[in-house]
Amino acid sequence: MPALCRHCLKSFDEAPKRCPACGKARIVAHPELFDLPIAHIDCDSFYASVEKRDNPELSSQAVIVGGGTRGVVTTCCYIARISGVRSAMPMFQARKLCPDAVIIKPRMEHYASVSREIRAKMVELTPLIEPLSLDEAFLDLGGTERLHHAPPALLMARLAREIETEIGVSASVGLSHNKFLAKIASDLDKPRGFSVIGRGDTEEFLRDKPVSILWGVGAATRSALGRAGIRTLADIRRAGLSRMEDRFGASGRRLFELASGQDARRVSPDSPMKSVSNETTFNTDIADREALMGKLWHLAEKVSARMKARDLAGRTVTLKLKKADFATVTRQTRLEEPSQLADTLYRAGETLFDKLPKGQAYRLIGIGFSDLTAADGRDPAGDLLDPYAGKRATAERAKDAIRARFGADAIRNGRGWDGE
Repeated sequence: MPALCRHCLKSFDEAPKRCPACGKARIVAHPELFDLPIAHIDCDSFYASVEKRDNPELSSQAVIVGGGTRGVVTTCCYIARISGVRSAMPMFQARKLCPDAVIIKPRMEHYASVSREIRAKMVELTPLIEPLSLDEAFLDLGGTERLHHAPPALLMARLAREIETEIGVSASVGLSHNKFLAKIASDLDKPRGFSVIGRGDTEEFLRDKPVSILWGVGAATRSALGRAGIRTLADIRRAGLSRMEDRFGASGRRLFELASGQDARRVSPDSPMKSVSNETTFNTDIADREALMGKLWHLAEKVSARMKARDLAGRTVTLKLKKADFATVTRQTRLEEPSQLADTLYRAGETLFDKLPKGQAYRLIGIGFSDLTAADGRDPAGDLLDPYAGKRATAERAKDAIRARFGADAIRNGRGWDGE
């Protein structure tokens, strides 16, 4: 059976228990190992891994990236996961489960910078890269063997090794014949995993998997399927295409195809990001306008940093607030010109906020850009209504340059400093 050592990248016709070249047991073997072209790579606990890389004293400690007692866990390391901590878990619950964890506020601009380093390595392998987030992407390596003189499996093993040794974070790889299965495969052996699902073992692999393994099947869809007596992929296949379409429409056909291991979607490097946003939940409800605006500026800077990292501009601004009773308020406005500036985002959000009833207390505030396009490099020049817009844009670009050279905390706006 074809095999590959992920440590020294030696390949074999028959799989050894340990690599005879380096002595390591990091062997991956599969009958179709060197024939499968679609890969999904997912960095392991990316934000937490970056924090541990930057501060080696954290290497043996539980690390949770998130904020506030009423916020949520953005991500956590595998040590914290042993205690039951999970992404999107309320912070108060995570603190109870893992009281000794080191809590670190997210540094999105820094994570985006590390992500760009990883993306640059991917581009060396293929132009067909479809990012899903800062820390994961699909790659189509079909036809690259002639260029690189190596099969996709070897290229992905080399990529994962370079990301770990040169950038300092680990990654897991899934290899298959379509995107759906490649993504599942990358999650089978985390961290530092490399898993393969071939054409020949697709049916057996999917046989009795729960419907929750399907892309896009959340609690509501699971409930709807459960009411129809469908709880596993085998149930979907037994129901048949016609019944699934009759009951669930186009979604039924999609579910049937995935349950059968079929996924015709291409790896598309042009898949557009729909929005970029950030939000924060407060330790105690806040009614004071100035305090809320300080939080809003802090979020606007985070969103802007992510937009700039991706060379994006947004035309629509959305303000999100959540009241003490958990009722959500959203307001939108459309800009005259697309922007990526924190100043523009903040001022649009401030205007939306000032149209709401005064004195209301909120437990959450968020801001974001949508209706995204490629940034064209133009900043507002100022006009009669806002003659200083151009000067503020120039000042913001200057701050960006200082931060790029000396670090994210090298310079702050007074209104952006909220003590966090």
